[in-house]
Amino acid sequence: MNKIALPGLAVFAALFATSAMGAETINAAGATFPAPIYQKWFGEFKAAHSDIQINYQAIGSGGGIRQLTAGTVDFGASDMPMTDEQLKEMKIKPLHFPTVLGAVVLSYNVPGVSTSLKLTSEAIAGIYLGDIKKWNDSKIASANPGVKLPNSDIQVIHRSDGSGTTFIFTDYLSKVSPEWKSKVGANTSVSWPAGLGGKGNDGVAGLVKQTPGAIGYVELIYAVQNKMAFADVKNAAGKFVVPSFASVTAAAANSKQMPADFRVSITDAPGAASYPISSFTWLLIPSEIKDATKRRDIAEFLQWMLTTGQKDCESLSYAPLPKSVVAKEEKQIALIK
Repeated sequence: MNKIALPGLAVFAALFATSAMGAETINAAGATFPAPIYQKWFGEFKAAHSDIQINYQAIGSGGGIRQLTAGTVDFGASDMPMTDEQLKEMKIKPLHFPTVLGAVVLSYNVPGVSTSLKLTSEAIAGIYLGDIKKWNDSKIASANPGVKLPNSDIQVIHRSDGSGTTFIFTDYLSKVSPEWKSKVGANTSVSWPAGLGGKGNDGVAGLVKQTPGAIGYVELIYAVQNKMAFADVKNAAGKFVVPSFASVTAAAANSKQMPADFRVSITDAPGAASYPISSFTWLLIPSEIKDATKRRDIAEFLQWMLTTGQKDCESLSYAPLPKSVVAKEEKQIALIK
């Protein structure tokens, strides 16, 4: 009996060792905008799927697209849909998978001001163009009656790296300010007329927090986590709107219909309840993945993300995907070959 049992144990041990060695490591890189929820998702997915490890580097959307193009990661992440020109450079075209909705907020550090400031699109564009230099400028003061604004310099903070958050912000400014559109435009990196640069959402948040008189644009969760003040922004309907789960959801609901390739902008959306600097963020998944195990595991994560993962959104100040978008994405998973 022992002679029969021992080979059985040996076979079991060999199978166990093979299983352990077969644990799949998937490498990804890109946007910092959704990094807090991605890190949570990848940890939760690992807990439920011990044989799958997803390593994510939050290096900015531009870096994620570059690494995906170079083939050094298994998938990328971006807050900006890839352009037709970028897609032409890809040997294997990626599929865009929206993951969550988020808000880019104007966070500020104005000593002596404890109330929530209101900012119009004219004021935001003027500040970032370098035309509005003082906190008590009439274009800011007129929207904030009763608030004692100091006669102090505005310290403008922006991203220093290639950033999807920058694209969302400059896409918004290009829609609301003809001067911004003609002088600067929308992109992941632009030639800033004014200000200091910080790397990543966390870098901008850190600079704003430590610099009196500063204003900077960051994803909502970074302002919330750092207990920073952020402005209500006047939208296309003329209403000042607080950036929130509800106002980001409203922006998505009031925007144009989602295109088949999921490349869409929802900044400056219509509707009284819409927060105007809202956006989807995307995973960029190669349409062909030769490694069958990785292909299966990535598809399994995408399905998990579109269902179980969406439940984590609100606790981290993101908005979940509309059900209609989830249904379309679930069909797109089948296109990964």
